[in-house]
Amino acid sequence: MMFAWVLRAAFAALLMAGMSWAQSCEMPQAPVPSIATPGLAGQPVEALPPEPASGFRAGMQAVRAKGFMVVTANPLASQVACAVLQNGGSAVDAAVAAQMVLGLVEPQSSGLGGGAFLLHWEAHTGVLRSYDGRETAPLAATPDDLSISPASTTGPAPQIREVFQALRSRGTSIGTPGVLRMLELAHQAHGRMAWPDLMRPAQTLATQGFAISPRLAQAIAQARDDLLPDAQAAAYFLNQDRTPKLAGTRLHNPAYAHTLQAIAQGGANAFYVGEIAQDMVRKVQEQQGARGMGKLRLQDLAQYRALVREPVCTLYRAYRVCGMGPPSAGALVIAQALGMLAHFDVPAMPPRMLVPDPAAVHLVSEALRLAYADRNTYMADTDFVPLPAQGVAAVLSPSYLAQRAALIQSRSMGKASAGDVAAMKPASSDSEGKGTTHVSIVDAQGNAVVMTSSIESSMGSFRFVRGFLLNNQLTDFAWLPEPGPPSANRIEPLKRPRSSMAPTLVFKPQAGQVDSLYMATGSPGGPAIMPYVLKTLLGVLDWGLDAQSAAALLNFGAFNSPQTFIEGDHPAMHAQPSHMQTQSLLEALRARGHQINLGPQTSGVGLIMRDGEHWVGGADPRREGLVLGGP
Repeated sequence: MMFAWVLRAAFAALLMAGMSWAQSCEMPQAPVPSIATPGLAGQPVEALPPEPASGFRAGMQAVRAKGFMVVTANPLASQVACAVLQNGGSAVDAAVAAQMVLGLVEPQSSGLGGGAFLLHWEAHTGVLRSYDGRETAPLAATPDDLSISPASTTGPAPQIREVFQALRSRGTSIGTPGVLRMLELAHQAHGRMAWPDLMRPAQTLATQGFAISPRLAQAIAQARDDLLPDAQAAAYFLNQDRTPKLAGTRLHNPAYAHTLQAIAQGGANAFYVGEIAQDMVRKVQEQQGARGMGKLRLQDLAQYRALVREPVCTLYRAYRVCGMGPPSAGALVIAQALGMLAHFDVPAMPPRMLVPDPAAVHLVSEALRLAYADRNTYMADTDFVPLPAQGVAAVLSPSYLAQRAALIQSRSMGKASAGDVAAMKPASSDSEGKGTTHVSIVDAQGNAVVMTSSIESSMGSFRFVRGFLLNNQLTDFAWLPEPGPPSANRIEPLKRPRSSMAPTLVFKPQAGQVDSLYMATGSPGGPAIMPYVLKTLLGVLDWGLDAQSAAALLNFGAFNSPQTFIEGDHPAMHAQPSHMQTQSLLEALRARGHQINLGPQTSGVGLIMRDGEHWVGGADPRREGLVLGGP
């Protein structure tokens, strides 16, 4: 096909000449070198280790384009997606090609061995669909797969981190991967380019090699000891002397190229049935010392199905905000928080110099505490444990959220109780890792894709096969011991673990017409995804920020604990004159009874919004993302 020839030629030019070919997309945003910022003292927000960031990039500006736009977490993935769109591909085509590249150049975050959620907006019909490619527990899964000693979780945060690190490297942490089935399902419905053509850019890059990015180098160094027990992982990510490969090292992955070639020829079936599936099962069955064997089998892979689900939508002021429903809690938590915040004059509390107003931080943090309380009690895979009462309608009822909003007072509540929807056993709340990425895309026809994909923690389960890492996604099930009956989010065969991923689309309703797409956003970040996305939504919808400023805004919020997190390593915490503002922010919050946590908050927002005739894009300055657009 002509497109395949053009894309191969363009990609060859890319490999020889850096990013020069991206100039064919309108107003490219060149990556800005990372600028390290000093950290502040303080414990991490959660017990789990964050995925490495890249430092905070200074000087980034919003990108404008009239036709199409893409934001991914890596420049190479953005350039490939841009080429697909420029050559007439759909938003789904671009997402498929981008994910194949991300699985290669950002393997610590996502890839063939993981799962994803995707929302698709069809502009001319106004039809919104959500695609569920979440991993599933194997048929042989049992509660013992995630069992740990109750005594090991009563110590300080570092001890709990060690427990989780051991749990995630178990073979029984590996779920049935779902991202490829999901992408194929979406492509069959919305693709315009041939499937094999979308594999070839990543195949070429895997064969010819790519330079390890600073963020990948940090992830390799952080995981060095955990990669050693897997011979294939050690051979790929480490040098012969077992030291981590450094940033700038050229990395070749012929095994990944061969895997993609098989998928190009045989579709997703080549992954879920046959030699690749056999190799995955063999890898999961390796003992690897104390890590033990997993329970993934050929039958689990052959039977896996991606699903089309009903999106979760809510009205917020003049907008309709839509996201992914269960098994993700992302859209429900965000919708609940927005429903509570609608009772307050949040637009009158804008940030200054990327520092949020103390009153806004207080309201948002309290609303999130209340929403997380419901999340931890009621939300799980609704195919196994339905939501109480009338389901989504009950937990998003305006009268219910008004009652919840009335609980927000002038001082922090510290920890909230779940609402009285129905009695149910709470699920574990903070057991999610952060090996995740996000893509936002709008094509020339106005169709949009937002996709968040993940292998769970950075480097997943540390098991490497056929050129990609396997997930440890089953640790998203409840694993902290709790008294009483089993939690809603307990592990069960074929069940999908609860997620926080929150790919989000925002619309302006138009009477008698198809809604107008206004915003596409999402972020990685484990349980912090919801605060990151909520901050971005408020930044645009309530405070009128442009896409880049909303992405760069200081991160803040809360889970359901007494701690309120403020991004301690944000440049505004140190640079004058914003430093004085952040000090005032901290003082005002402490006066309201907030316990402040200044741990790092490594979001990865990818944001596209509408401004008149233009799309305007922003990439999170905390990672390596790139915005590209075209006519």
